[in-house]
Amino acid sequence: MRWVDFFLRLVRVILEAVSSVIFWIIYHGDSHTRLPPITNLILLESATSLATKIRNQKLTSEEVVKSFIVRIKEINPILNCVVDNRFDEALEDAKAADLLIRSGTIDVKTLEETKPFLGVPFTTKDCFAVKGLRQTAGLWSRRNIIAEEDADTVRIMRDAGGIPLCVTNVSELCMWWESANTIYGRTSNPYCTSRIVGGSSGGEGCIQSACGSPFGIGSDVGGSIRMPAFFNGIFGHKPTYGIVSNIGQEPIATGETMDFLVTGPMCKYVRDLTPMLKILAASNVHMLKLDQKVDIQNLRYFYIEDDGGSPLVTPVHSELRAAQHKIITHFEKAYGIKAKKITLRKLKAAVAIYFAKLGNVEEAPTFCQELALKQGEINVWLELVKWCMRLSKHTLPGLLLGVLEKLNNYSKNSGDFPKLLTMCADLRSEIKELLGEDGVLLFPSHPTTAPYHSQPLFRAFNFTYTAIINVLLFPSTQCPLGLASNGLPLGIQVVANHYQDHLSLAVAAELEKAFGGWVCPSEVP
Repeated sequence: MRWVDFFLRLVRVILEAVSSVIFWIIYHGDSHTRLPPITNLILLESATSLATKIRNQKLTSEEVVKSFIVRIKEINPILNCVVDNRFDEALEDAKAADLLIRSGTIDVKTLEETKPFLGVPFTTKDCFAVKGLRQTAGLWSRRNIIAEEDADTVRIMRDAGGIPLCVTNVSELCMWWESANTIYGRTSNPYCTSRIVGGSSGGEGCIQSACGSPFGIGSDVGGSIRMPAFFNGIFGHKPTYGIVSNIGQEPIATGETMDFLVTGPMCKYVRDLTPMLKILAASNVHMLKLDQKVDIQNLRYFYIEDDGGSPLVTPVHSELRAAQHKIITHFEKAYGIKAKKITLRKLKAAVAIYFAKLGNVEEAPTFCQELALKQGEINVWLELVKWCMRLSKHTLPGLLLGVLEKLNNYSKNSGDFPKLLTMCADLRSEIKELLGEDGVLLFPSHPTTAPYHSQPLFRAFNFTYTAIINVLLFPSTQCPLGLASNGLPLGIQVVANHYQDHLSLAVAAELEKAFGGWVCPSEVP
């Protein structure tokens, strides 16, 4: 099999080299469109801080909501992150929240306990149902579908006092790691508009980083929270499987995919992650230990530098390796903690393991059926021909995923398929035993900083750094670590054991304190 690895690696290296030159030529002459400067300091507040000030009448919900509406109108022509909005309704909701607070019928402490985010606007990706807004999931045939009810998570956030503001752009059917589709086009990175925002929660990661929203909801089946959070320099948490409801989002998860797909918080500041997760977890919050105080000096730290050299995946960039080592040095110098470097050989097969797990889900609609709204399935070969003639309503990544799905189905009959499923179970057990109840794992969020637009087509399998964590079912927090020499965000994901989300969140708080967290892409007075 060594010659196969050699051949695959050679093909990948050639494709990457050629594509890097091509994309550099395409975008080298383009001037980066800078975002408008921050002139309203409300935009820099955390959601938790805004909620406190609104409750105590230091700010009104109306002025907060107006501030974010103005900011969205400034940035959206540049970034294209918002695809539908309820600005007028949100202002009415804000006025109602202010009226409730001024009435004094509910004291401040009770409001904090029952409606912790009263009057604070939030956003969510365009796969969650928000009553009255389009719910397209980036699929052309869903372009006119209007949500009649809220998704569970949207309803829960409303119950906590949050005000839905708008929905943000995604990839086609939320199954690619660049947020672009044939309805709304593509979303651009706030740090450099020639770069991607990730996917599928790319519009959400973008609006958070660009100060268009104080916090938001994302979902993650292969890194769709963590990759956009990484590329946009913010925090994103993929909770333990089965904690947060997925009801009300498209496409609908079925079978084992219900465990792989998770819903979680995305925000600029780590202090908002835990309060938001408490709300989203709803009746399952008791399964986590979010109120348990964590002494980071009492944790055990492990780190993995890369996936072991998969021939299909780009090697981890030197600046990302250096950022990881800065973390290790920090813990050693500040707390006398020595992180242990480990090697998990099965990670080299992460690409194959992930697709084997997806292909093993029984009675779930195929991707080609989902592209046809489950009314039969698209003819992916015909659509590829139509795409070449600019006649298809599907994206090229969507069609190529359809092709990959068919090839993956053929491979189910091979002897390697059950071996891959066993490898996944063994890898899960190995990491679970390693972490126990007091261990965390530092693992790259992605092998490179944000690529150019369309460049993921030439690095198709780089998403497996996040995707493997989905099929292993572990919680993971993506943490920003400042900017690279190219001005794009660096980051790391902190992985904890099942139901030990509080550990990765605690480490995230330490990393924000030590390395500064989110860096505003706009000029700040």
